[in-house]
Amino acid sequence: MRTISTRHLSLPLMFAALLAAPVAHASCGGSYCTINTGEDALGPWVKPGWRLDLRGEYMSADTLRSGKSRVAPSGEPDATDETRTLNRNLLASIDYSGGAQWGVSAQLPWVSRFHEHIFNDPVNGPTTEQWRFQKFGDMRVIGRYQFLGLPEHRSAAGAQFGLKLPTGSTTVSNGDGARAERALQPGTGTTDLVLGVYYNAPRGVRDFSWFVQAMAVSPLNSREDYRPGRQLTLSTGLNKPLNDGVNALLQLNLSHKARDSGAQAEPEESGGFQAFLSPGLGVAVSRRARLYGFVQLPVYQRVNGIQLTADRSFIAGWGQVF
Repeated sequence: MRTISTRHLSLPLMFAALLAAPVAHASCGGSYCTINTGEDALGPWVKPGWRLDLRGEYMSADTLRSGKSRVAPSGEPDATDETRTLNRNLLASIDYSGGAQWGVSAQLPWVSRFHEHIFNDPVNGPTTEQWRFQKFGDMRVIGRYQFLGLPEHRSAAGAQFGLKLPTGSTTVSNGDGARAERALQPGTGTTDLVLGVYYNAPRGVRDFSWFVQAMAVSPLNSREDYRPGRQLTLSTGLNKPLNDGVNALLQLNLSHKARDSGAQAEPEESGGFQAFLSPGLGVAVSRRARLYGFVQLPVYQRVNGIQLTADRSFIAGWGQVF
């Protein structure tokens, strides 16, 4: 993380240190879990109608990784050693389907984030710096067009299209007035194009159902010399009813993120590829309400430069059809 408290260096010396530092600075890690909790991923949804979903995430990124390998903090003078990023997110989604073909959804995240790193001051020694905030993140508004599928077949294929809007803050600072790096902020400051395709194949009350979804998020602009890298995610999953009210869930989630760009970015320490296996359970508490939970476990992680990664994440949520 390149942000350094102004109590350590004057502005000119800060730029000189960033240009001359021989040790790579680590990225603060990912912010959201890559998992599909749409109703079609959890079980058949009787459309048309409204659906509300509230999802909580707990992700503690505290493992330093270079490429595919775990690494230890460098401890080098004038370098920053990342120690931990704790994300506790709440994502609220509202979805409306007006018929067999068209639908729209909106999602707004509430981000509770704690980040800590150690700046190895060559004069005063290691100094811990922290950021702690609770802010709204970037909203997504996604349309959906189903071009294949009939109610009697209980399967569907379609396309998704929409925007991620710059509703989240990009100016969060800590108690010393040091602004957090852009990748740590609750918002990117950019408007992003969101495109996706999906296929859902429910087969019946007692049989396996499955889905596959691919989605790309690409920024349309930059903000204050920062442009986040394009991201492509692919999720596929199985849903197996165990009894009338409990479903076993299993997902494979793949995520590839390109490097960030711009003067405020860290292109050498951003982006990479990760694959997660996510087992879970869904429990019907009524005919129209369902609780669900997942544990997301990494099966492959490869990052650019040095970045913080999470060894496990937890997701729990509630879905309500109206």
